[in-house]
Amino acid sequence: MALLENKVAFVSGGGSGIGRAVAEAYAREGAKVVVSDINVEHGEETVNNIKEKGGEAFFVKGDSSSAADNKHMVEVTVSKYGRLDIACNNAGMGGPAKPTGEYDPEAWDKVIGLNLNGVFYACRYQLEQMEKNGGGSIVNIASIHGQVAAPLSPAYTASKHAVVGLTKNIALEYAQKNIRCNAVGPGYIETALLKDNLNKEMMQAVAAKSAMNRLGTAEEIAELVTFLSSEKSSFTTGSYIIADGGYTAV
Repeated sequence: MALLENKVAFVSGGGSGIGRAVAEAYAREGAKVVVSDINVEHGEETVNNIKEKGGEAFFVKGDSSSAADNKHMVEVTVSKYGRLDIACNNAGMGGPAKPTGEYDPEAWDKVIGLNLNGVFYACRYQLEQMEKNGGGSIVNIASIHGQVAAPLSPAYTASKHAVVGLTKNIALEYAQKNIRCNAVGPGYIETALLKDNLNKEMMQAVAAKSAMNRLGTAEEIAELVTFLSSEKSSFTTGSYIIADGGYTAV
């Protein structure tokens, strides 16, 4: 039997990168997948990929930085499938590169609005529904920069540290309600975002930060997320699990 057979799963930022890999992994393991993204074309492409392989999925457009949109996305999920068992809150952004003393307040608000507020809004309405279900599993995508600094990215670092703290709080509050909440901290992952912004030499330099001397893949992160979403990890909650090829081990 597949790990997520008969489960209903939601993925934000599911139109590309880690989000797409998670959505496709969920579908392979038998879940009905709701894919959300602000980019309609990318989100629908993920859904089509899943359907072409025999999976079940549908797309809902949503701005993860909006409380109203997060509420709507849960409502659409329940309207379509009757419940919500699993959520991967993946949507996020890096923001501009500047030292803290020069960081634009509007840029700060935008990064915090998506990376932190968006995760809170998502969890707020997901938890409400999961209580009605009688349980569920939430995986919040943080970063290795939920533990270590990312120089010139103060908003990103602050937001990811905060996501780890929020995850732990939720885990304690809902542990006896059969709802688990964990965070994953990806290291440097080979996604379109990285490829589009770095040349070959820069990519090699980033890869060298890992003890494995390579970038991770979105699929590797998706496998960890799928494990944390399944009953295989039934005694795991409040954890912040890093997948970085050894970057933070030193």
